[in-house]
Order: sequence, then C-alpha cells, then structure tokens
Amino acid sequence: MRILLAEDSALFREGLTRLLTEAGHEVVAAVADADSLVAAVSRERPDLAVIDVRMPPTMTADGARAARDIRQAHPGFPMLLLSQHIETRQCLPLLASGGFGYLLKDRVLSVADFLDTVRRVAAGGSALDPEIVAALLRTTGRDDPLSALTVREHEVLALAAEGLSNAAVAQRLHLSERTVESHMRSTFQKLGISENGDAHRRVLAVLAYLRERR
Repeated sequence: MRILLAEDSALFREGLTRLLTEAGHEVVAAVADADSLVAAVSRERPDLAVIDVRMPPTMTADGARAARDIRQAHPGFPMLLLSQHIETRQCLPLLASGGFGYLLKDRVLSVADFLDTVRRVAAGGSALDPEIVAALLRTTGRDDPLSALTVREHEVLALAAEGLSNAAVAQRLHLSERTVESHMRSTFQKLGISENGDAHRRVLAVLAYLRERR
C-alpha cells in the first residue's frame, strides 16, 4: 500500500515510517505541515494518508482542516487521523462517506491493531477511538431512539457506519439501491434528523448507531 504521512514530530514521523515500511507498505512522502500535506496528496496520489491533527503553520487543527479540504477535492480518499488531541468540528463531514479513521496516539496499544486499522480504513472502512465517539456525541447533543428502527434498518445503518455507500450496502444485503435509500430516509425520520443535507444526516445517524455500540 502507498501511504502518505503528515506528522510534525520528526521522531514520531521517522518511527511511523519505519513501522509501516517494515510491515510491507511504501511511504511515498512524509511531510511536517498541512500545506505540504495537501500538495503531496495531489502529487503522489497515495492509497491512504495518516495525518496528525495539530500541525504547522498554526499548530491548532491544521491537519484536520487539511483533511477536510482533501476530502472535498478528492471524494472518498481514505485518511486516518492519528493525534494526541480531539478535534470534532472538522471531522463530522469526514464520517459521512467512510474511509475515515481517528485514533488517539496514547491509546494505540498494539502495533498489530494499528496496522489492521490502516488496512481497514484504506479499504473504505472506518475506525474511531471510543473517546472520539463520545466527543462527537457530545457535539451533536442528541438522544438515541434506535429502538424504533426495524431489523433491516439496523442492518443498513450498521453497514453505513462501516463506511459503505448506499450502493455498497445494497450489494451486501442483496437489495436495490432505491430500497436502501428508502431505509435511510425512514431511519432519518425515526431518529428525528431534519433536512440539513444528506451527508450531515447520515453522519448523525451513524453517530447514534456508534453510541449504542459502546
């Protein structure tokens, strides 16, 4: 797999490069700031980017903002945020289409689990640290009426939480895409999620599902 690293800590950047290389991946670029990250994604077209949240130039949420800009320019591009900090405002839109993960550095306890997460996110799946999920839920501030969903709606929402598109969900469950869309609309209605754009509604529905699974 061709991987791009964006990490301002030279020691951590070098360590992660060696870890991924020894696991058989190719690190196509390792950059130290958000501007270089955006440029490197366009230049190298990697299979996945592993991105720190706080990076130069401002050392606030530059990495997360760059990730959001990259996703807008390259829809579906897989990325894994790996940070010591929790940043939710820029991340909500990234959850909508899968191929997104957010892990906290201090809570990654197994190299094998980390490498498995890298592969899963690159394949279009999702991976969120429970503390990230909790922070996102506090951000949305919603109750959870998942018990109102049918078994099929649960199945559709579970696959959406894995990052599958409606077309992929339809294929997995042997349904038509129109039927999946109907289940999602019904789910939005039962969860009380209003019309704020399909992507935003999908994020809120996935967050409700993830909260139930904690």
